[in-house]
Parts: sequence; C-alpha cells; structure tokens
Amino acid sequence: MPKQKTHKGAAKRLKVTGSGKIQRRNAWRGHNRHKKSARRWRRVAGTSTLTGANAKRAGRLLGR
Repeated sequence: MPKQKTHKGAAKRLKVTGSGKIQRRNAWRGHNRHKKSARRWRRVAGTSTLTGANAKRAGRLLGR
C-alpha cells in the first residue's frame, strides 16, 4: 500500500501543535489593519483551533 501524500495547500495553511491539535489562521487579519479599531484587532486573535469534523478532515489532508 503506498503512503498518503501530504496536501501541500493544507500544509501551508494549517499547523499541528505539540499536543496534536490543528491550528488555523483567523479571517480579517490579512491587511488594512489601521482602519480596524484596536479593540476589534485584539478581539480577533491570530489563530483558532479546529474541532470536530473539520479537524478530522484537516488531519487527513496533513497525512495524520
């Protein structure tokens, strides 16, 4: 049986933590930072953790 290849598009966007959770980058962080208030910028943290079926699917794409 051949090995499963890592989906390179997913590998560039998702990160696996030391405990095995999968993290993703939040939306609204890409550009135009200065038009967003400091309060809004703080509320939208840099990363979130995938859960449930999303985490399972992402794990498969990453070859886990």
